[in-house]
Amino acid sequence: MMAMLAAASPAAAAAATPDCAGLVTACMRAAPGAVALLAPGRPTLIAVDAGEDAGVRRAADDLVGDLVAVGGGTVRLVGKADAGTTVIAGTLGSPLVGALIRAGKIDVRGLDGQWEGYVEQVVERPLPGVDRALVIVGADRRGTIFGLYDISAKAGVSPWTWWADVPAQRHPTLYLTAGRVADHPVVKYRGIFINDEEPAFGGWARARFGGVNHLAYEKLFTLLLRTKANFLWPAMWGKSLWQDDPASAPLAREMGVILGTSHHEPMERANIEWQRQGGGPWDYTRNGERLRAFWRAGIARRGVSEDPVTIGMRGDGDEPMTQGTAIGLLQRIIADQRRTIAEVTGKPAAATPQVWALYKEVQDYYDQGMRVPDDVTLLFADDNWGNIRRLPVPGEQRAGGAGVYYHFDYVGGPRNYKWLDTNAVPRVWQQMAMAHQFGADRLWIVNVGDLKPMEYATSFFLAMAWDPNRMTEAAMQAYPARWAAQQFGAAQGPAIGALIVEYGRLASRRKPELIDADTYAGTAGGWARVLGEWTGLAARAGRLAAAIPTERRDAYDELVLHRIDAMTNLHRLYAAVAANRRAAQTGDAAATARWATAARGYFAEDAALRRRYEGLAGGKWPEMMAQTHVGYTGWQQPDVDVMPALATVAAPLPVPAMATPPLRSIAADAGRAIDGAGVRWQRVAGFTAAGAAMIATPATAPAIERPGGAGPQLAYAIDLPAGARRFDVVAAPGLDVRGTGRHRVALSLDGGAPVIVDLLAGETEARWGKAVADNRRVAGATLPVTRAGRHVLHVWLVDPQVVIEGIEVAG
Repeated sequence: MMAMLAAASPAAAAAATPDCAGLVTACMRAAPGAVALLAPGRPTLIAVDAGEDAGVRRAADDLVGDLVAVGGGTVRLVGKADAGTTVIAGTLGSPLVGALIRAGKIDVRGLDGQWEGYVEQVVERPLPGVDRALVIVGADRRGTIFGLYDISAKAGVSPWTWWADVPAQRHPTLYLTAGRVADHPVVKYRGIFINDEEPAFGGWARARFGGVNHLAYEKLFTLLLRTKANFLWPAMWGKSLWQDDPASAPLAREMGVILGTSHHEPMERANIEWQRQGGGPWDYTRNGERLRAFWRAGIARRGVSEDPVTIGMRGDGDEPMTQGTAIGLLQRIIADQRRTIAEVTGKPAAATPQVWALYKEVQDYYDQGMRVPDDVTLLFADDNWGNIRRLPVPGEQRAGGAGVYYHFDYVGGPRNYKWLDTNAVPRVWQQMAMAHQFGADRLWIVNVGDLKPMEYATSFFLAMAWDPNRMTEAAMQAYPARWAAQQFGAAQGPAIGALIVEYGRLASRRKPELIDADTYAGTAGGWARVLGEWTGLAARAGRLAAAIPTERRDAYDELVLHRIDAMTNLHRLYAAVAANRRAAQTGDAAATARWATAARGYFAEDAALRRRYEGLAGGKWPEMMAQTHVGYTGWQQPDVDVMPALATVAAPLPVPAMATPPLRSIAADAGRAIDGAGVRWQRVAGFTAAGAAMIATPATAPAIERPGGAGPQLAYAIDLPAGARRFDVVAAPGLDVRGTGRHRVALSLDGGAPVIVDLLAGETEARWGKAVADNRRVAGATLPVTRAGRHVLHVWLVDPQVVIEGIEVAG
């Protein structure tokens, strides 16, 4: 049969397409050349060599269970292919697929040596007695594993089947269409970091499995592989995957999951291990000999492994190593670490993959000129709030490449955020697309906190990491409905996807830990506007819940409803507190008491929503919603949720004065986009709670130091009275990834000379804190308006990394 080529469908695609379009696509009816994956009354046989890698056999066992869940019939794993075989799977070099390759039955061109690549092909008469079968061939063991799990997803089993209680989509009859698909990842290492895991993830694992042990990690490893991820930084606060349960690391190796250690845990040693052994001061200048011995043991324990080794050194407890930037000391530490790696492995240091994490103050070393050997991966980081701080020079060629450490969860200033998923996917897409354009494609890892309820954002991040080129803006916009269809079926996908989009849009306004009674008191529309949006969304989600089949209600609550209800209730709580305080100021005792009662009710409802969540799936998730989130007074969380202070008429609390709203707010996409200088504008819908944003692409384009003329711009026609007017650009709180310390646009009115505006001018810790708390930066200029009437405001691009979210015109 002539092989046909196609890009493999994204993992978020719905299980079975009604029109059976595409190659090797799941379909519920027969089509020319299709293989019957499931057929009533006929067993499905999956052939995998008995001598195949253990991880491959585990994935094949999972595929057996998945197909049983989908079809309800007989599915068996067999050690050799013969009559009746439906699926044949193996890694290049295995006898089973080797015979098919030699016979010319399967096309594996380009597969040899391709990291984690795989081919799926429907083959006619692969063996005597077999009319047609699906053949999966992996370039390496993970390639085969990913191919097997890809069939599970196509058949109707979500990667979140265990972690979000998503039942398989039932199809007693299921076909895979004819053809061939081949796929492989673009980002080499793709993974997550379980972090800030107390009390939620840690408490849950202890209640469910007796600890953060290999039983808990087995579930996590399987999730990673089902989502085509391969890398994990394990939970680290007071924990060591290696010491707490000696079965965990060998299990990861068996299953095919690559382990690393976080940005401040060098040489494959967990932070707590140093404290447990009483190693003395974590200070290389005073205790270098014991530190070197400690690290040597980590490399020895790593053994023959794929695990990239984190190198460098930060202070104990996720703090800076020293005051100031001690480049000479850090260079000596890294040289000694690499010498240790070479001595323990018996190979040149460059033969062991290594990562230097440029997190927080460590980036200062890089910015001041420190460099590491070419084979080391440079892991750049965001500012902990989703804004990448630095990226490599476009086109820079390094053997070790570069990557990004990103955050969906954080403990630190200006405020912790770890309760709910509040990560706007369009912003994640823009930042990671920029990272890819700059060449940071060796390692993508995201801090997901407790993992739940970060399922959707985590899915998106890992799907994009598989192939950033495939995740176009259109694919990103289509992703919510596709992902929802995978969890809830094609009929419910669009409606649930719309809820997910709206939740992300509203949640991007402000992290819940940063909200209090004063948050919206001084804004246009005040609490009424914001609460109205949340209340409307909750009503939609509630109505849709009634249409969700009973067997999917736990999944719907976990993935959709809980976060909407919890955020809506939190806004109701603070809006009631604000109303209570206003009533007290006016001396209205009845209203003061009424709103106080309402606020106490919403506070109690917050706890009730936690109990509801933790009781889902028969009580499967104890402690998983235990992160405190009400009553913050500083960056760190309170020990327990604290009811906000309420006022009485006798003792009112101060109420902030209403701020004067801007004279006019103009949507980012309300102007005319004019491309130029090799740059084009791209509208990204739903980027903020206010609407769309305008981004420039490619982000790697050089800065336009002399804006004007035929340069790229956004032109806004507006009516203005005469007189000087302040024009402010509202931008995403991005940072300068080139290291210049500037983040600029330019403004002009009509034919006036452009005035350059630097959004990072005068940057301080406080200004940065306000920018990330508000999720926007604002800067502008005062321009003369010589006459009343229609004018054109020009916003000129200077630095292509700036994201325009709107314009504000003040009097």
